[in-house]
Amino acid sequence: MLRQALAASAAVLLMACGAPPEDPFAGLPVVNTDGTNPIVRDKFTADPAPLVHDGRLWLYVGHDEAGEGEMFNITGWLVYSTEDMRTWVDHGSVMKPTDFSWAIRDAWASEVIEKDGRFWFYTTVEHDDTDHGKAIGVAVSDSPTGPFVDARGSALVKNSDTDGPHWWDDIDPTAFEDDDGTVWLYWGNAHLYYAPLAPDMISFADEIRRVEVDHFVEGPWLFKRGEIYYLAYAGIDETEHDWEQIYYATAPTVTGPWTFRGKIMGIAENSFTIHPGIAEFKGDWYLFYHNGALSIDGVEGALGRRSVRAEHMYFNEDGTIRPVVATDEGVSVARGE
Repeated sequence: MLRQALAASAAVLLMACGAPPEDPFAGLPVVNTDGTNPIVRDKFTADPAPLVHDGRLWLYVGHDEAGEGEMFNITGWLVYSTEDMRTWVDHGSVMKPTDFSWAIRDAWASEVIEKDGRFWFYTTVEHDDTDHGKAIGVAVSDSPTGPFVDARGSALVKNSDTDGPHWWDDIDPTAFEDDDGTVWLYWGNAHLYYAPLAPDMISFADEIRRVEVDHFVEGPWLFKRGEIYYLAYAGIDETEHDWEQIYYATAPTVTGPWTFRGKIMGIAENSFTIHPGIAEFKGDWYLFYHNGALSIDGVEGALGRRSVRAEHMYFNEDGTIRPVVATDEGVSVARGE
């Protein structure tokens, strides 16, 4: 009898060990199942920032909620994830601007980077009247889904810290970890700034510097492929168009010198702004961006009601990026090398 009980217990244990792990995201809303554009269709979203971690691609976006006559009203940051670039899961809100005690509004563009097992959220908000203007905050979480909390209790970059031509030049941070472990921050509007972060991830290890790249306006995105550093950004060439397009430059080091390489994508439909986010995921490269083409329940898209999208991105043998065309099919169609 004892032998039979032990055998039964062993069988149960083996079955438990062999059982597939429970899906941690089961029951969460699914917003897309076929990889077509836009990715999110039940909310207006902007400024996509991809992060690859633990076999998934996480996509952080601002929640666009502008009403008629409003240019922007971005009320918080949301995160979505996928394991195949087709099916996207909605993880909800990760933070709102007033979670920074010194900020008053505006969940503008951001990027999340994983470092030493923690997730660092560099983002743009409106500072209170003690230093009027746009500012860059840093928040932290032990999970890519948050919640994120203010990591330093004050702005990492305030309007008064830089010499920009207007009060919104300190926006759109992009964070990148170089091969030696140093994390670099690039940001700016009209002026492009950069500085290395200290090991604590909430202060700078050196002074803030400026760099010039052709047609730069805003939305820098820094990444590396092979030995080449890339800086994609939203820019304007007024000889061609007075709306933003996505351009890029390359360099042999993270600080340059930067060589202008041309355009990745043209103007966004129904939106003056466009914002790049670029990631390699499971061997393929993707360009994320936004436009104003989506309508939801009769509410039309607009400059302040945009929608995030994704396309395959391909490189030439010399490392230059092939132009990317915005499509409704998105990543559901592989266009080949």
